Formats: sequence, structure tokens, C-alpha cells
Amino acid sequence: MPSIFNPNRLDRQTLRLGAALITVYLVWGTTYFALDVAMQTLPPVLMNGARFVLAGVLMLVIARWQGQAWPSAAQWRASALIGGLMAFAAMALVVLAQQAGIGSGLMATVVTTMPMWLALWTRWGGERVPLTSWVGLVLGAAGALLLALEGDFSTTLAGTLCAFGAPLAWSLGSYASRRLTLPAPAMASGAQWLLGGLLGLAVAWLWEPGARAVAWSEVSLASGLAWLYLVVMGTMVTLNAYLWLLKNTTAALAGSYSFVNPVVALCVGVLLGGERLTGWVFVAMPLIGLALALILYGREAMQLARSLWPSRQPGSVTGAR
Repeated sequence: MPSIFNPNRLDRQTLRLGAALITVYLVWGTTYFALDVAMQTLPPVLMNGARFVLAGVLMLVIARWQGQAWPSAAQWRASALIGGLMAFAAMALVVLAQQAGIGSGLMATVVTTMPMWLALWTRWGGERVPLTSWVGLVLGAAGALLLALEGDFSTTLAGTLCAFGAPLAWSLGSYASRRLTLPAPAMASGAQWLLGGLLGLAVAWLWEPGARAVAWSEVSLASGLAWLYLVVMGTMVTLNAYLWLLKNTTAALAGSYSFVNPVVALCVGVLLGGERLTGWVFVAMPLIGLALALILYGREAMQLARSLWPSRQPGSVTGAR
């Protein structure tokens, strides 16, 4: 399993890894803004459930067109667990936290706990997490915390609980997707999204105010386009890239998007939302860059350091002839 970039060997797998990371970094950084726009005239849990149902149906059609077999009973159960944790629980908690008024700064900070949770689950599961990755995770979280100073920390208790629950649910679903036996990639994605989306629709129908009687004529064009963007780019393109990363690289690298997304979200806020930046950004961004460097190249750097500074033999004297 390739864990990091090898600058001396840019093969197809390395290029694919880079493309997947860039996609996850950039697109998911814009989805906070898209969620805000979509929720202006759509019930959040209903909106989210419909998003994943449509994406799941389309992905299942693509999978069958590619000749992929339907999941077995065990694979349907695994897909239900992963979809329930990621497509339903995590995403529903995100939209509920934003609806509850949580500030963007606090949300950006909380999201950075996801890769730490994921690294913890993988460590408990017997997978080794390099020390450099742990250091990178801590530095990335520190950088995101500084970015959080750009935002509004005002929130409710319910919003705070939802915000902290979202990355926890996402990390559990991410870990399960690394460990459970799943069908071919497109079929696995479609099954997870469809089942998670159906669960979201059921919960919205039973408990969400306004979900049973949505005035579709009052849904704005901006909300509709934002929802479509979430379906195509936020789910079908980027979530597929993330699920591929979970299977083909380390947990720390796959989860590193959570450090970059707040930077992208902040830039989107400046360009589209008229937000202003302070000096904290110019402290946070180098920290996040260093965190990514440690996660990407930390192991190679340690190996290079050992080769250039070999340990002395017992009893040897420096400079002895």
C-alpha cells in the first residue's frame, strides 16, 4: 500500500494519489459554503438524504454498466454500517451544527479531530502510525485552531455536540471502510450512499420540521445549484476519491484533508462572502504546510537522517583513525 509520495518515482499510482488528494483538498473546502447556500431554502437533513440517495442510485447504475456484481448479503450489511456512519450520521450532524449557528471558526477546529480519531482507531486495530504522522496531526490541528480565530465562536450546546459528533462518526465509518470486505469500488460507493441517504430521508420524514411539506416553488435557484454541486462534486467525485485514499494510503494522509479544507473554506469566504483576514492566517498556513510535509515525507526524512547520521558502535570514538 503506497503511503506517501515518492518524488523519485512518479508512476501512475503516485500520480493518482496526488490527484485524489488535490481533489479532496480543494472540493471539500468549498462544500461548507455550498451547504450554507443549499440550506437557505431546503430542510438540512432532507437535503442531505436526497443528495446521497441520488448519488447512490447514479453510482449503482454506473457500477452495473461497468459490469460490477451486486454486493453479497455481508457486503450490503457492511455498506449499511459505513453509509449510516458517514453519509447519514456524520453529514447530518454537520448540517445540524451549521443550522444551530455554530461559528465557522469552531467548525474548522473541530473537523481537524477526525484524522486523529482515525489514526487512533487504526493504531488500536494493529496498524502502525509513524511518529512523524502523529507530530504532523498535532501541528495541523494547531494550524487549524489558529485559523479558527478568523471565525465566530458563538454557538449553542446542541450545535457544539453535533459538531464534535460529526468527525467522530466520520472517523468510525472511515475505519470500517478500511477493515470490512466491500464490493468493487463503484458498487461499494453506490451501496453506502444509497443506504445512508435512505436513512437520512426516513429520519427527516419522521422528525425534521418542514420535511413533509416542502414548498418546492420556494426553493431558490442558488439552493438548487448548490445542492447539485454537492451531489456531483462533493459526493460522486470527491467522496469516491476519499474512499479510494482510505484503501490505498495511510490513515494520516487520507485524513489530512481536514487541515487543508479550512484554508480553502477561508479563501472561499473571502472571495464570495466578503470575509476579511487577520494576521493569524499567516501563522497558521506555515504550520499546516509543515504538518502536511511531515505526513507526506516524514518517514523518508527519518530514513535519510539515519543514513546520514549512523549510530556509533559501542566504544567508538568520534574522529578516531
